[in-house]
Amino acid sequence: MKEEASQFGRDDVGHILPMTKRSRKMMVVVDGSPECQVALRFSAGRAAHIEGGGVILFHCVRAGEFQHWMAVADRMREEAYTEAQDMLDEMSDRVFAYCSVTPEVAIVEGDPGAAIIEFIEKRDDIFMLTLGASAEGEPGPLVDYFSGPLVGTLKCPLAIIPGNLTYEEIDALV
Repeated sequence: MKEEASQFGRDDVGHILPMTKRSRKMMVVVDGSPECQVALRFSAGRAAHIEGGGVILFHCVRAGEFQHWMAVADRMREEAYTEAQDMLDEMSDRVFAYCSVTPEVAIVEGDPGAAIIEFIEKRDDIFMLTLGASAEGEPGPLVDYFSGPLVGTLKCPLAIIPGNLTYEEIDALV
């Protein structure tokens, strides 16, 4: 038993590691889909129950959508950011009403998978990446992307929340 404990960096099995105050943010990819609502409910509930818990509402605007004349592309980009901000403001209000946690909002431009990885790599406060899986059919492109070989390279745990869970079932889990 003593040998097993040393594998975890402890000198004694009875030793309890001290709790350190740190920020632990649950990052949720928000796209307005039903499965993102489930992932958001889970993350908000968990964040409210852990010391230093917080929520990051992350949205990625795809850069490839703006391949028009410069003025048209700029206008489309502006509209996409405004729509994203409005959606995240609404989700932020819902999160606060549910669990009294004020989320951080992040809107980036690019390929969603790569943008998520880049965002996580730049941060030390992300406790978990939370994705919602579709209730029917394929789980979704981001769940596919992150649950393959890439999952072993993430800097934080990945939680995939089944899209068929009700809010009551989620609340019982958190």
